[in-house]
Amino acid sequence: MRIASYNVENLFNRAKIFDQRTWAAGRPVLEAFERVCELLEEPVYTPEVQHDVLRELGRLGLRNSDTAKFARLRQNRGRLVTRRRDGRVEIVAGGRSDWIGWVELTTDRVDELALLNTARVILDVRADILGVIEAESRLALRRFAEGGLGGLYPHIMVVDGNDERGIDVGVMSTVDYPLIGQRTHVDDTDERGRIFSRDCPEYHFRIPGGGDLVVLVNHLKSKGYGGKVASDAARRRQAARVAEIYRSRSTPLVAVVGDLNDTPDSEPLAPLLRATDLRDIATHPGFDDGGRPGTYGSCTARNKLDYVLLSPALFAAATGGGILRKGVWGGRRGVLWPIYDTMTRPVHAGSDHAAIYADINLDKL
Repeated sequence: MRIASYNVENLFNRAKIFDQRTWAAGRPVLEAFERVCELLEEPVYTPEVQHDVLRELGRLGLRNSDTAKFARLRQNRGRLVTRRRDGRVEIVAGGRSDWIGWVELTTDRVDELALLNTARVILDVRADILGVIEAESRLALRRFAEGGLGGLYPHIMVVDGNDERGIDVGVMSTVDYPLIGQRTHVDDTDERGRIFSRDCPEYHFRIPGGGDLVVLVNHLKSKGYGGKVASDAARRRQAARVAEIYRSRSTPLVAVVGDLNDTPDSEPLAPLLRATDLRDIATHPGFDDGGRPGTYGSCTARNKLDYVLLSPALFAAATGGGILRKGVWGGRRGVLWPIYDTMTRPVHAGSDHAAIYADINLDKL
């Protein structure tokens, strides 16, 4: 049995702001987007909230128009803002219940060659169970699987999460590994509020021989925007909750997979990586990292962001695993490792994340 994780960076439509040359270029827009979405959920728009909403709309280019390069203001029923002829812009809604609408990021179609190379990665890994990160919807993932993966994955599931940008997590499995149950943790909360940036769905599979396997799919808070202290704290809360969910499962066969957005030695991931008995497949003596430990960007040690974590019973049955990075553009010129011949420019990359996988000997379970 092969269990894998792959961040596909959206399949058909991706927010334009993610396609900037550097994170620094996109960070102000993403921070403004996150903040305005929080503000618009306030039950009462006090003068302070109105001031902050207008400030963030200005940062998004939406102060004078409902449409900008990277964002769009939807005012479906009722009005949030009024723009007067003398140039004044005013918040006219008294609170969240006074209007129906939202702010969304504008999207572009994903490059067709990039989509082809995303499919090539998945077909080359050929996992029996694949955790998919940044899938925009179940319908998108199903269409992608039917059109580009030749019917390899009849079992497909994505649950909409908390991210406003349409980057959810899901799973696909082959015919021999039917999906028999699922549970979402999208509304899990602690004393600080909602925990997960996306979700931590748990998927239950029947494996050959009759046993059950639980897979928790994750995409923890990114370090790409927002302050370091706040993002580290968010990831730590999320890692701690994933650890709680893992400990509460009665089956001995559990895998935690996904993009955890931090390194194995980081403090935010400590509740999951050091305070549980989960084992990272990358520490297995049979694991082949191709000479580089990372899974993102240039794939150095500080770019080890993607994981397949195994419960003790699964790790004991593991024979090895690996990282497939042929769909990642290898450095500035694309020559740090072998890449697909269909990739001649960075935009053609299947993703800026590599796929990571673990191989399990079912006879040892």
